[in-house]
Order: sequence, then structure tokens, then C-alpha cells
Amino acid sequence: MWENLGALSGTPWVYVVVSLSIVLDVFVPILPSGVLVITAATATAGTGTAAGAVGAVGGAGTSVHGGADLAEMFSLVLCAATASVLGDMVAYRLAWRGGDRFDRAIGRSRRLTAAQQRLGTALTRGGGGIVVLARFAPAGRSVVSLGAGVAHRTVREFLPWSALAGITWAAYSVSLGYFGGQWLGSSWVSTALSVFALFAAGSAAVFLMRRPDRHAAH
Repeated sequence: MWENLGALSGTPWVYVVVSLSIVLDVFVPILPSGVLVITAATATAGTGTAAGAVGAVGGAGTSVHGGADLAEMFSLVLCAATASVLGDMVAYRLAWRGGDRFDRAIGRSRRLTAAQQRLGTALTRGGGGIVVLARFAPAGRSVVSLGAGVAHRTVREFLPWSALAGITWAAYSVSLGYFGGQWLGSSWVSTALSVFALFAAGSAAVFLMRRPDRHAAH
């Protein structure tokens, strides 16, 4: 996978692939959008590291390569964050207009119903940090975006938190791939370690989101 994305690095196609995966991920949570972001960042960092080493041997400076890498990482963060917010808003709008069909679908799921109620309370109290946490949790983004739409939360309530969640998630994912590629090169080992760190963050997000329920139980 990293070889294919490495070949696309520096071309618009890598952003197209990553963006489509992230937008669709809100509807099909099994899509590995986070893995793709990490892999793209790892491939770019690993390629830049190799090019910098060759340049150093040939007497050329490595600062140009480092600057190009950082610019591409910034572009990847911006692309991933934008696609994340776009997918959130599409799901939010569809759920807003879905009417009884979405209400019945959520009503059949205890998890979705609880998440919807908690989201509404959090947004009303200005505690929309749950939207940021949910962005890291498995399927949490889908639950939050659809729940906000069904509950008819306003765009002013939901959009800022969706943007913050997208930026935080994108920056974290790209950073994992970038530093993994810098330290270990463009290899399956660096990608695997970075993906493990992403899933660890997801597990921590799930734990933090469940803590209010535990407190309430006592």
C-alpha cells in the first residue's frame, strides 16, 4: 500500500484518494481512512528522507527536501480535515432531512439513542468536546454526525466542533505517519506502529466517552 501511495506523493491523486476515503468513511465506518492518511504521510516522509540522504552524499543541502516534506504534510492535514468536515456535514444534513426513517433507525439502537441524548446535552452546555473524542472512536464520527442531524442541532452548535475534530484527527494521523517515516523509513513497520498508535487513541477516546455513564451509575 505504501509503495502505491508513495508513487502518488506529490501529485493531486493522493489527495483525491484520501479525501474520498474520509468523506465516505462517515457512511461506511469500516473504510480505513485513518490508515490511508497515515500511509500517505509515511510514504512521503520516507521518500523525503531517502532523497535527503542522497542529496547529502552528493553535496546538496537537505533543507529543501525538509521544507517540501513539511509543505506536503500541511497540505495533507488540510485535505484530510476538510474532507472530514465535509463528510460530517453531508451526514448531518441527510439525517436532518431524514425524518421518521432516521428516528426509527436510531430508536432501534440503544447505543445510538444514548449517544444522541448525550450529544444534545453536551452541545447545549458548550461541551462539544465529545465531538472531538468521537472522531477518534470507532464509528463515533458516524454516531455523532447522524445524531446531531436527527436531534436538529443547529449548524452553529455542530460545525465548529466538527472542524476542531477534523483538524485534531488529521494533524494527529499525519504526524504519526510523518514521524514514523522519518525514524523508520517508508516500511510496513513504521506504518504498523503508527496505525497502532491511532487505534490506541481510539481506545482512549472510547474510555473517556464512557466515563460519564460510570459516574452516573454511582
